[in-house]
Amino acid sequence: MHARRSIAALACLGSLFMATACAGDDLEDPEATPETSEGGGGEVSISGQAFPEAELVAAMYAQLLEDAGYTVEVNLVDTRDVYMQQFPGQIDVVPEYVGGIVDFLNVTENGADAEALTTPDAAESISNAQSLLEGQGITLLEPSEATDTNAFFVTQEYSEANDVTKLSDLEGATVTLAAHPDCEGRADCEGGLSDVYGIDIKEVLPLGFASPQTYQSVLDDESQLGLTSTTDGTLESQGLVLLEDDQAIQPAQNLVPAVSTEFLDAHPDVADTLNALMAALTTEALTELNGRVSVDRETAEDVAQDYLVEQGLLEE
Repeated sequence: MHARRSIAALACLGSLFMATACAGDDLEDPEATPETSEGGGGEVSISGQAFPEAELVAAMYAQLLEDAGYTVEVNLVDTRDVYMQQFPGQIDVVPEYVGGIVDFLNVTENGADAEALTTPDAAESISNAQSLLEGQGITLLEPSEATDTNAFFVTQEYSEANDVTKLSDLEGATVTLAAHPDCEGRADCEGGLSDVYGIDIKEVLPLGFASPQTYQSVLDDESQLGLTSTTDGTLESQGLVLLEDDQAIQPAQNLVPAVSTEFLDAHPDVADTLNALMAALTTEALTELNGRVSVDRETAEDVAQDYLVEQGLLEE
C-alpha cells in the first residue's frame, strides 16, 4: 500500500511577516544547492494556497513524488503572496494556475497598471510571460486540460424567473455581488461584469471567494450574484446555478505545476511525474473530486489516492 502523508494546511494569521515565517517552517535552506538526481529521490518541498482544491492537487503531487522516491514536505498557506516570497528557494514545487501565477508575476514586476499578459489561451499566456518566469527562476510544466476560473452563480429560482443562464443575460440588470474583497475593478471580476457585460453592480459585498457567507448571501437574496469557481462541486446541492462566461472575461486558469528551475535541473524526472498527472486531469474530473472533498467530506488524501490509482498513475 502506498504510504500517504498528511497535508499540513497552515492558517497563518497576523502580520505578513508571521505568515511568511509560518510558511517557511522546516523547509530547506534557500542557499543550499540541490543534489542532482536523474532517477528520483531527495527532498522536495511543496506549497500553495490552503483551500480544498489546492489541498487535493497538492496531495496528488505529494503521493506521486513519494512514489517516485522523494521525501515530501507540504505546507499550504493563506495566499499566493505568502508562498511566492519563498518560491523558488525554500519551496521547490507549487500547484498553480496559469493566469494566477502569470498575473502575479506581471503585477509584482511591472505594477498594477501593467498591460495584461494573460489571455483565454494557456499556451499563449505562458509564452507571453516567459521572460518573467525565466527571470524568477520558475519553470511551468505542461498545463492541464483541467481549468478552474472565476465564475459567477445565481439561485435556480432567479435563473428560471429571469431566464438567466449566461452572464450576458444580465446585461442592464442591477445586482449586488458577493465576492472576495479585491473583486472591485478587476477585469476578471466586478470590472469585467460592468465594462464587458454591462451589468450594473450596485454593491460588492466582501464576503469571500466561494465562502459559506457568499453562498448564504445569494440564497437569502441579499446578493443576486456570487463568486465561485468553475469546478465548484457544491452548487447543485445548494440550489445554485453557474452562469456561462460567454464573453470570456476570464484568463486561462489551467492547472499547471510551477517548479523551481534549479530544482528541476537537478531532478528532471519530476517533470515526467507531474506532467503525467496534468495529462490525465480534466475539468469534469476535478469538479467531481472537489465535490467528494467539499460535499461528501472525504479527505483530500483519500480522494487523491483513489483518482491516481484509477488513472494508473499509482499502484494500490
